[in-house]
Amino acid sequence: MKPLVSTDELAQNPDWRVFDCRHDLAHPESGQAEYEKAHLPGALFAHLDHDLSAPMTGRNGRHPLPEMADFVRFLEKKGILPTDTIVCYDAGPGSYAARLWWMLRWAGHAQAAVLDGGFAKWVAEGRPVNAEAPLITGTKYKNKPERSRMVALATVERQLKRLALLDARAPARYRGEQEPIDPVAGRIPGAMNRFNTDNVTAAGVFKSPEALRAEFEKAISGKDPKTIVHYCGSGVAACHNALAMEVAGLSGSRVYIGSWSEWSAEPTRPISRSV
Repeated sequence: MKPLVSTDELAQNPDWRVFDCRHDLAHPESGQAEYEKAHLPGALFAHLDHDLSAPMTGRNGRHPLPEMADFVRFLEKKGILPTDTIVCYDAGPGSYAARLWWMLRWAGHAQAAVLDGGFAKWVAEGRPVNAEAPLITGTKYKNKPERSRMVALATVERQLKRLALLDARAPARYRGEQEPIDPVAGRIPGAMNRFNTDNVTAAGVFKSPEALRAEFEKAISGKDPKTIVHYCGSGVAACHNALAMEVAGLSGSRVYIGSWSEWSAEPTRPISRSV
């Protein structure tokens, strides 16, 4: 399945399963509250902290990757089957939706996509929303994981000089000039930069595949897409870059979910700054 679907495509396929992934890092429960006010018909809710992350230990980042078995149990609780086509959306640009999209692909669920423009575009077009809680029947979900999509901390440490890391944070954070969230400013040594918000237009929809391809090819300096490992602050924006590369036809990149919040939690790990 292609990684992005339009509002028209979703409207024409009422049998597709839909997940609302709206979230606000500053107000973590606001997404659930907005979902309860109004959501796309039939949409299920996925909470970034509770459903798409493991508990924090202070060493494993701000949004650690859950165990595969825990994520599968979440899908079963939501009544998902391996044959379902799943569309993920958030408030608009797609970063939080991309986290669930990437996790579904990691779990081996190929029929998954992100709604281009998200909730904002759907509502702006006058399409229906409601506050009804969908009826859910639990399932048994048998999957074949694609663990190769994920890069663990140990791999980054061991192969630091060989990996092609791509940092999805804002340039000022990448350069180490400021750090509004994590305790330590800087980047993983050797990393390149591609701010994930550059993947979308001012209207909140993804740029064309051609535009994204040209920009990413410049950002990765001609490297093989399969060698690219995305990271960000806590493994959310990194998934947005992974999604954008798929949209651009640059397939095969991987994600280091622990990202800067995990890497910088250990003072002995090397960091770089441009200041």
